[in-house]
Amino acid sequence: MCGICGIVDLSYQGRKEHFPVITGMTEKLRHRGPDSNAFFYNDNFVFGFSRLSIIDLKGGMQPISNEDDSIVLICNGEIFNFIELRQQLTGKGHLFKTGSDVEVILHLYEEYGTALLDHLNGQFSFALFDLKNRVLLCARDHFGITPFYYTVVNNYLVFASEIKSILAFPEYRRKVDLTGLDQVFTFPGMVGNRTLFEGVLSLKNGHFLRYDGYKLEEKEYWDLIYPTLEERIPVEKESYYIEGLNDLINNSIRLRLRSDTPVGLYLSGGLDSSLIAAKAKTISPQYITNAYSIVFGEKDINEEKYQHLLVQQLQLKHYKKLFNYTDITTRLPDAVYFCECPIKESYNTASMALSEMVHDHDYRVILSGEGADEFFAGYVGYRFDKIRQLQPAGIGADSAEERAIRARLWGDEDFFYEKNKSALTGVKRGVYAAGVRGKFDQFDCLQHFVVNNSRLANRHILHKRAYLDYKLRLVDHLLSDHGDRMGLANSVEVRYPFLDRSIAEFAARIPPDLKLNDFEEKYILKKIASAEIPMEIVNREKFGFVAPGSPYILKRNVAYINDLLSYDTVKRQGYFDPEAVQALVKQYSREDFHLNIPFDSDLLMIIITFGILLDKFDLPDHS
Repeated sequence: MCGICGIVDLSYQGRKEHFPVITGMTEKLRHRGPDSNAFFYNDNFVFGFSRLSIIDLKGGMQPISNEDDSIVLICNGEIFNFIELRQQLTGKGHLFKTGSDVEVILHLYEEYGTALLDHLNGQFSFALFDLKNRVLLCARDHFGITPFYYTVVNNYLVFASEIKSILAFPEYRRKVDLTGLDQVFTFPGMVGNRTLFEGVLSLKNGHFLRYDGYKLEEKEYWDLIYPTLEERIPVEKESYYIEGLNDLINNSIRLRLRSDTPVGLYLSGGLDSSLIAAKAKTISPQYITNAYSIVFGEKDINEEKYQHLLVQQLQLKHYKKLFNYTDITTRLPDAVYFCECPIKESYNTASMALSEMVHDHDYRVILSGEGADEFFAGYVGYRFDKIRQLQPAGIGADSAEERAIRARLWGDEDFFYEKNKSALTGVKRGVYAAGVRGKFDQFDCLQHFVVNNSRLANRHILHKRAYLDYKLRLVDHLLSDHGDRMGLANSVEVRYPFLDRSIAEFAARIPPDLKLNDFEEKYILKKIASAEIPMEIVNREKFGFVAPGSPYILKRNVAYINDLLSYDTVKRQGYFDPEAVQALVKQYSREDFHLNIPFDSDLLMIIITFGILLDKFDLPDHS
């Protein structure tokens, strides 16, 4: 991974007065690319690039251009199938200047235009300018692993890998996006193109942004499509799916081991990271040596026993970070700075500590297990759906208001996802300050687009939940504030073998009962894993890890936390009702109080980290 940023004069009138700020914008991304910075200047645009060297260490500098310098590119990320693409393009007569993986994008564009995206297997965001045709093309990978943010100010398009870079543009005026804030309370993360910064948009996964001098448009080029109930997909033997999925996972790992620097492993002790570790070690036994884990002192959330089982089997060097409450409160401000949003749980701080340990060992690339829960029904919600289907009609009936919200969001008034949204609306109204509450109907996130619910219509209930988990939990949460940001905070690129398009598309066609078999989650993945990792890991009950939340933090009596939650600070900021916040502090401080995650939201954690966000980014109080 690297950092990219740019300014484009959309009038194409050569307005270059703000172009010198590109150096400051690029410097804000130094943690993403500590090795070197470089720039490309044109009358109508300027690109900035901050490099983290992983492939073609000497020759892979950017910005990079094609043979006749008519197309210029900056790319953050990796193209894993670049060797195969390079061979194909060389056969078509294209000439390459470097051994860099991203150079294939230039030549694919020459061949296919925007359809180049259909050929890429990787995690990437890029900006490409076609000088002959005066066309700008920006894109983000299929799963949104790599971030891309943009805004339009005074007819300038300003974009970057992180929002803090955009904030360096002098004409942008900082303001909180209240719908973005409302989404944090309501969904696993912010949804779609929303951010906490008004006017700054996140390019959605599987989308590109194109400008031809007349129209700036964002279009979808890929999404994960589950079959409708009417589609007659042949159902094969169980062995067909096991063998096919196993082959795809092996191939994905091989591609993600392509690196000119060592590759390590994140090891949680769970099924997903253990399977990735075992397969990576089998594929490249001399190359894969190091595993990194977080361990907690609290017995009920410590997975060290299972980590040790796999480390012993694979003969890995195991590096562990003992994490405690002091680590959480010490690291929380930095975690918010790198996430650029409020966070709902403290695990971000542990993830950041993990990448710091990797960085301290001079590693830049790590494999991690995200994606399996979403593709193979690994969350508890899938089992709850099955329980609800077994209940007699009328049991646990929902209000008309709740059913109307579900119909609007999901296109199905009977489908329950995460929380009762009508009840949550009442909670949010009670927490917001009067001045914010008075605008609630304008920014209520339940009134805005969430997902394309035609992708949910007439699907199996397991596939409905899987699609929402992929869009709302994986893309908009786990891969952003949990993943990219916490890794690149310490210049570490995290790669996800389960997030290969071929695996996702194959998984979408696997019969639901091979994902959730009776009440056994990730059934097909366990079948594969049983031949490769200790059965104690395969058969253990899924560990719904919940990092210590705000009730634990309150007991630590930390000065800056107390100040953020104080009546005077909350009142001055103007976003939350200070009396409601004080009531929450009192409630959360009781010895007998505990949050039932994921059914309860840690409201105080959101309020604390939102206060940190205001301070870190000099966002204005609400007037």
